[in-house]
Amino acid sequence: MGVVGGVGFAGLLLAVVLVSGRPSPAAQGLAALSITVLVIHAVLAYGLVEAGIFFGLCVTVTFALENLGVATGFPFGHYAFLVAPDLPYVGAIPIIVGPLYFGIGYPSWVMACLILGRTGMRPNDRFSLFALPIAAAFATVQWDVVMDPPNATLWRAWVWYRGGGFFGVPLSNFLGWFLTTWTFFQLIALALFARPAKARSSRPRTFWLLPILLYLAAGFSQIAPWLTDGGGRVTDPGGGVWSAADLRETAVIVMLFTMLPTATLALLRLFDVPDAGTAARRAPNEFA
Repeated sequence: MGVVGGVGFAGLLLAVVLVSGRPSPAAQGLAALSITVLVIHAVLAYGLVEAGIFFGLCVTVTFALENLGVATGFPFGHYAFLVAPDLPYVGAIPIIVGPLYFGIGYPSWVMACLILGRTGMRPNDRFSLFALPIAAAFATVQWDVVMDPPNATLWRAWVWYRGGGFFGVPLSNFLGWFLTTWTFFQLIALALFARPAKARSSRPRTFWLLPILLYLAAGFSQIAPWLTDGGGRVTDPGGGVWSAADLRETAVIVMLFTMLPTATLALLRLFDVPDAGTAARRAPNEFA
């Protein structure tokens, strides 16, 4: 990455942590920049074709199921987006939503591969063909559990017309997120499994830090609003009344004990140093 790139990336992480916890044009710009960085990372990791398959399946499934959700209530529940009315829409969904799924889904895939020991970053047997999508989907939904109540109930970036038990967000939303992300991860896994793994130059461990740190920064962005924003009560569209301070604190608690442990496990696997005998048996496409 180099010194300049490292400093720039550190600046991006800091900006995400400090700014992205509240919907704003600056937060949208940081999201677009982070997604661009992750797309470039995916191209370097997988090559242009496989990165395109990953991104294409992710956004196609996302827009299909999100539009189905707005139209019918399945699989997420009854909701509508209010954020970014000036942006182009794909059906009833702001165009940024599909790339946002990639922006959190790609790091989740990388972490799932690390945690399950698939350091080639792809399924290499029947177990991982089905295990990786499940693990990656859970990691992605963890982020939604953290950020959905603040963005929906406090900021009204989208609204749940009937409210819900988790600070105005229904259980169906998280089940819908799991179904959506599992679907595109399973399709991605099948696509990668069907393609021969090409020999690529070894990537240093630090290369794989980038998506994990962006995942963590997205979670840590909830800390600044918790520390600085006021209290009071907020009413969701379904009539539920919630403490704003409790909502913000809960977002931080959930982040600390879902997203952070998942990222920590991935980091521990990433920097695990095997003994010499194990290192000698490593496959050529594993870490340097």
